[in-house]
Amino acid sequence: MSDRHHPGVQEQGGPEAHAKLLRDAARELADIGVAIQEASAHATAALTDGAVLKALLRAPARGYRAQRALLRAVTDRKGLGYAVTGGRLGSLAARLGGMAGAESLAVLILATSLRLRITAVTLVHPELADDPLLGRLIEAVGADRDIEALRALRALLKDRGAVRTLSGLAPVFGEVLALRALLDENPLNDTAAWLIATGTGYASADPVTGLSNRAIAVLDTGEGAARRLDLDPAEAARLGTRGSLLDFLRNIGVVGASGRMLIQSVAGPDGVERHVVQAPGMRPGRPDNDSPQDLLGAFSSAVLDSGPYSRALVKAVDDYGIPPGAEIALIGHSAGGAAIMNLAQDTRFCARYTVTHAVAIGSPVDFKKPADPRTWVASVTNQHDIIPTLDGQGAGGCFDLHPDWYVVDYFDSTHLFPICHGIEHYTATIADDLPEARDRIDDRLTPYRGRVTRSQAYLLFDRVPCPDGFPFLTVPTYPATTSGGALELPVRCQEGSALTAYFAADPGMAATLLRGTGLGPAVRVAGRALVTVHASANRRSSLGGYRQVDVGIVVHDPWRPRSLRVWPDLFRRADHRRSGSCLVGSVVDTETVSAVAPEIWGCEPSVAALDVEVTAGFARVVAGGPDDRLLTFRGSLGPGVPAEAGDMVCYSRRGDTTLRSCVQTRGRGRVHLAPRARLIVGQGAHPMARHLRALGLDGARPLLCLSAPAHQTLRGAGVPVRTI
Repeated sequence: MSDRHHPGVQEQGGPEAHAKLLRDAARELADIGVAIQEASAHATAALTDGAVLKALLRAPARGYRAQRALLRAVTDRKGLGYAVTGGRLGSLAARLGGMAGAESLAVLILATSLRLRITAVTLVHPELADDPLLGRLIEAVGADRDIEALRALRALLKDRGAVRTLSGLAPVFGEVLALRALLDENPLNDTAAWLIATGTGYASADPVTGLSNRAIAVLDTGEGAARRLDLDPAEAARLGTRGSLLDFLRNIGVVGASGRMLIQSVAGPDGVERHVVQAPGMRPGRPDNDSPQDLLGAFSSAVLDSGPYSRALVKAVDDYGIPPGAEIALIGHSAGGAAIMNLAQDTRFCARYTVTHAVAIGSPVDFKKPADPRTWVASVTNQHDIIPTLDGQGAGGCFDLHPDWYVVDYFDSTHLFPICHGIEHYTATIADDLPEARDRIDDRLTPYRGRVTRSQAYLLFDRVPCPDGFPFLTVPTYPATTSGGALELPVRCQEGSALTAYFAADPGMAATLLRGTGLGPAVRVAGRALVTVHASANRRSSLGGYRQVDVGIVVHDPWRPRSLRVWPDLFRRADHRRSGSCLVGSVVDTETVSAVAPEIWGCEPSVAALDVEVTAGFARVVAGGPDDRLLTFRGSLGPGVPAEAGDMVCYSRRGDTTLRSCVQTRGRGRVHLAPRARLIVGQGAHPMARHLRALGLDGARPLLCLSAPAHQTLRGAGVPVRTI
């Protein structure tokens, strides 16, 4: 028998002893059911055998009696029941019979086996028997009363909710589903039910609908990829510095279900350096994204022998630089446990490295088998955790699937799912409540119990990720040296948002502000000067994260003002545009950008607190602190028309030279023709506030706004275009 440990129950006498007798009986019945099914297949094959049919012509009387006996054997309720099976004709007949409600003796025996398994679980889990709602559901399923079972399930969901219902059913979840599938009229789920009931393989289809699990799992495609990353200092400080089971599990908790994994090297007691692969569980979010730890990846890791998750782990190990033949221990939680078991059964991986240990925590791994028979495997599961039962084997399992594994199958009073599935819960339980199991696994991990000499985290992907911002941001770059430090141009913003508000301002003051710049006149709308307030939040850029607010007066071509042709020019791409905004005020929220901007772009931004929030229909821009407010622009932007996020052309002064810089933008935006937001200007002496007040924009509403909640930008250095 396997080294199976059931903490919290008595091994001799009591409920566990009686439960073991029931599980033994259930296994014997399952074996009998399989034997009867094989006899039914032989009888069906004889009934449809061509040679037997030909013999019927040579000896009609004797052949007729033989055929009649065979037909009765596979259709008589007093014999094998409706037991037509095997071959194309037999399978078709079996499905038609199943749809009509006909049952075979083998199915009835397997149903009895499942009922014994459920009863065995209720002996150890008296809460199942004592719960009237759960008991009503289990009884209805066992009696093949579908309508009553549906009503019982609805009552459970209404009374407990989905989470508590799953938690309560978890110990018998696989058995209840298999029992229903065996007895219902849906022939598509019979195979899945048979596999669960006989313990002969992973449930290859959904036991409820019969939809193939593999048909869903194969949608998770990708060769797998891994990219090195540095944990933030707080996370790195929490990593274990010694090798032990609890340290490895806590490390998985530190890395978290974030699409990452961890590899560590440990100097063992004998001085030999060994390596530990630590794989977390499913990443929350969309069912299918770029991470192999998404819902689809977790599903494929459990169902298939290989998937993007395990292939990404291979890429991480290869990048880490583990020498061939080195010893590796694999530790995984949930989907990570399934992925490391797929790694352990990968013959090519095991030929390259020596996989000594595989420890799966809360994972559906019952039908996985290491390629190297020397690999020691441990599985730790909470009987109220529904995830490990997704392969059809749970607390009621009566089959000794892995005699050489160390299996810890426990339960506790705090069994609410999904709390009981979390790595933190498993770690705390192993540390505090399962000392025997903890010490046993730690003892087997003795070669890895030493000082951690190296740690490296990886971000995993379904397939090799394209460079950040590809293709828009993948442009040639060059270094630039300024008095404020070195930087790389063009400045690239991988993730940002922006708002440009257009106002009608006092033309006289606009002309005054443009005097001496060599630019002008200002572009006019109904006799008023066109002024922009542009706010951007550059969350990830080659200059780091920063926010910026610029005030500019829209001007014509610096050499040839064109009153009518300026309007189509304003909507051209930046590299084709002559008109632009002459900056008369700029504020940033980092000293870094303030230091390099004058030499790169000509403008001299001051530093102030900034807050920029832009959504599809709302904007909030605040410049300055509570005591020195420069401006506030806040409110609804109103309905918008979809449009491309617009480029910008900025003119600024550096000494006697006019510089032109372009901001190229990619992303979807919206044009808001009737914004209800209002600009409130502070009363301080800051140049930006003074200019806005002088332009008559305090309390003004914009003519229109262009919002871009998510965009990318490229901004090159300012280029001299005119000298005065």
